[in-house]
Amino acid sequence: MSGPRPGLPVYRRLTYLLLLGQSLTSAAFIASATVGAIAGAHLSGRPELAGLPSAVYLLGAALASYPASRLMERIGRRLGLAAGLTLGVTGALINGLAINQGSFGLFLLGYLLMGATRGFTDLGRYAAAEMHPLAERARAISLVVLGGTAGAILGPALVGPTGQLALRFGLAELSGPSFAGAALFAVGVVLIGLFLRPDPSVLARQFAADADAAAEAATGQKAVAEPVRPFRLIWALPATRLAVAAMVIGQLVMVMLMSITSLHMTDHGHPLGDVSIVIMGHTLGMFGLSLISGRLADNFGRPRTIAIGAGLLIAACLLAPLSQNTAILAVALFLLGLGWNFCAVAGAALLTDTLTLGERARMQGSNDVVVNLVSGFGSLQSGALFAWIGYTNLAWISLAVSLIPLALALRFLSLRRERAGIPREA
Repeated sequence: MSGPRPGLPVYRRLTYLLLLGQSLTSAAFIASATVGAIAGAHLSGRPELAGLPSAVYLLGAALASYPASRLMERIGRRLGLAAGLTLGVTGALINGLAINQGSFGLFLLGYLLMGATRGFTDLGRYAAAEMHPLAERARAISLVVLGGTAGAILGPALVGPTGQLALRFGLAELSGPSFAGAALFAVGVVLIGLFLRPDPSVLARQFAADADAAAEAATGQKAVAEPVRPFRLIWALPATRLAVAAMVIGQLVMVMLMSITSLHMTDHGHPLGDVSIVIMGHTLGMFGLSLISGRLADNFGRPRTIAIGAGLLIAACLLAPLSQNTAILAVALFLLGLGWNFCAVAGAALLTDTLTLGERARMQGSNDVVVNLVSGFGSLQSGALFAWIGYTNLAWISLAVSLIPLALALRFLSLRRERAGIPREA
């Protein structure tokens, strides 16, 4: 039997700590990324390599996601997240040193380590989900995702002041954001390492034990631990396929269209002020309405929320190429970010619902590997596709891809209606 469960304030405190940790790491990532392309072009001496740091960062996230999930299965979420944030401190410091020493190779190593940190910290949303009951998981995930809003605001705001501070100390101006990022990661290590107690993974096990005890009391039969299913059986579940498709395809469509829109605008004579308005609209869509998407997924259902998210992605792909008007592009990119948010939040909640406690580490880590690899692929290929077929055709391709999660969600809902009265598949 499990011990007494902590009171509701404990769950709130832990969720808000995960939110704060996500905010700090997001700000650290974005501060460094804001000057990453500039520093990459400067250090390599080749403008065509300006996007390589971003690709290496995503590669680091992909490589770390699965080992990070298995490590957390062994040592818990608290120590696992703290270890990942420590990699971030190291990577950001290496970045700053590389800029001052003029070493492009060292700079890429720093980005690889910071990407690995992303592989760890992205698992924080699952940590929030698994210590909440089914009806509250999406809201818990959405609250952690909301941390991206603080990062999107704080990260760019740090670039100018920290660059000036670096100059005062006789360092390269571009190294300032990296050193600031190291400081933010270090604060995250302290907050998560010292205060994320009790560990969310302990609460998740306790939650599962309580559920077994309740089932035993209701049926009079002792609960039997469910065996860990192989990948093929888990993947055969429509809920698993829908959850993974929502997260992977939502990420791919978002990255492909978003990453090239600024170039599309400057090619048509838009000033940087217009570009920043459009990207701000996109960021607001990605993070600003997270609490709404979480409530929608909990109250209206994960599959329906995914279908809405896919519809928003389709609307964005239809709207973006229609006009060069800044307001229209801002609305299109806002819808793109919001569609991604709906797919990411509802998809993560649905994946957690579908898995048993013993299956979560493998599947969550594997899913994040695919998401990060697809994100890197989309980032690298968007430029080539833009040069080859143009912005409009790129949007049409993105629209066609967005139909996949929509079709899966509608099929899932249809199957569920046909099987009315049968317990949800898990």
